[in-house]
Amino acid sequence: MSATELIGTREDRGCLSTDRGTVVNGKDEEFTAFVAARQGALLRYAYLLTGNRAQAEDLLQTTLVKVYLAYDRISDRGSLEAYTKAALVRNNVSWWRRASRREVVTDELPERVGSDQHDIDERDELWRLLSLLGPRQRAVLVLRFYEDLPEAAIAETLGCTVGTVKSQLHRGLAHLRTHMAADAALGKA
Repeated sequence: MSATELIGTREDRGCLSTDRGTVVNGKDEEFTAFVAARQGALLRYAYLLTGNRAQAEDLLQTTLVKVYLAYDRISDRGSLEAYTKAALVRNNVSWWRRASRREVVTDELPERVGSDQHDIDERDELWRLLSLLGPRQRAVLVLRFYEDLPEAAIAETLGCTVGTVKSQLHRGLAHLRTHMAADAALGKA
């Protein structure tokens, strides 16, 4: 059996030949345009969830592969970014549920590009404080304050109860307040 018989012709698979000789699928063009337009924002979102640039890149790549495979089933293309963000959260949750996967704590935060040193220092301090939280508390705080989701939507996204979201939110904020107060006391001494 030939390869053409196995996979069909390019036209059978919905591909088009261009004048440059490349083969392009309409689905591929749409998805590529979406990724090109939203990759930076999605990477920042993944970084907020993981707290680590390398893990954020891995999470985003894994998620984009899954979204691409499900692309034909997504009827509302306008909600593609929301779908992708929900998939990022679900994939992140499944990563930290695995026993073999552990957070890697580093002494240094990734380098950042920016012009205002004060903003950079505040942002670095926020990342340092967020890295002290467990992955579930960090995910709840990111979804609540970065994505501005209500508690019910967070519970649905994480696959837990609203009570769990409330307790994780309360504990995470209390943990941040404790560390901020300790840092302030050390800074005044």
